[in-house]
Amino acid sequence: MLDNKGFDLWADGYDKAVGISEEANAYPFAGYKDVLGGIFQEILSIEKAKVLDIGFGTGTLTTKLYENGCEIYGQDFSNRMIELAKAKMPNANLYQGDFIKGLVPELSTCKFDYVIGTYSLHHLSDEQKKVFFSNLLNQLSEGGKLIIGDVAFNTRDELEKCKLEAGGDWDDDEIYFVVDELRKTFPTLSFEQKSYCSGIISIQKP
Repeated sequence: MLDNKGFDLWADGYDKAVGISEEANAYPFAGYKDVLGGIFQEILSIEKAKVLDIGFGTGTLTTKLYENGCEIYGQDFSNRMIELAKAKMPNANLYQGDFIKGLVPELSTCKFDYVIGTYSLHHLSDEQKKVFFSNLLNQLSEGGKLIIGDVAFNTRDELEKCKLEAGGDWDDDEIYFVVDELRKTFPTLSFEQKSYCSGIISIQKP
């Protein structure tokens, strides 16, 4: 798994690497544009939505939301990623911090219409996901929603099939989403599949 220095080194070539994988319809970024596009359309259903992006990277999605009037907050642990995103979104509220340890204090007292994570939250173990997602739901305003776009599968069998097909390209350091298993903790969870290895997970604030 990359640490913050690893992501600093990868930052400048990240968008290109994603594009190559997405265009080839290959794991892990097959369906990437559809995932981000689906989240974008959902968030724009609320005018000037207040959005927290966890692990926003270079700001690919949040920049589009920012340009369409959303109030953007974010946390990422790569200083270089933050630098690149800040250049696109000078008035966004972006903070450095490892989300595995939780939200930085500046964000933990805020409420949001949406909390999103795209291709970032697979760094958490299954147990860490459950705890962190429960905490993030508490950061939502009434009627708010947690939305996750990532490598995700309906069942463990689907994940294992993709792993077998990916062969040496499979990243054993990542803990991808299995919807059936996550729904045991979050029964209101919904899942919109976007490719054979990706989709959008949504959890409404109780």
